[in-house]
Amino acid sequence: MATEAVVTTMSPEGLKAIGAALAVGLTGLASAIAEKDIGTAAVGAMAENEALFGKGLILTVIPETIVIFGLVVALLSL
Repeated sequence: MATEAVVTTMSPEGLKAIGAALAVGLTGLASAIAEKDIGTAAVGAMAENEALFGKGLILTVIPETIVIFGLVVALLSL
């Protein structure tokens, strides 16, 4: 009884697509986790002092730049 080895190879375009998906997906996940913590703290601070709304909004937006960097890396890798 002969056994046959099945060898499959992935195309370079497929590997690039997987890398781009990982770049966007992982940065999105990290951004979501960071934004959750910062948003919680910002809402708590705004509950104490409503004048901190602008600072809280800016601090909440900062983690979203991580996703933009991931998107740029994904676009450059394709």
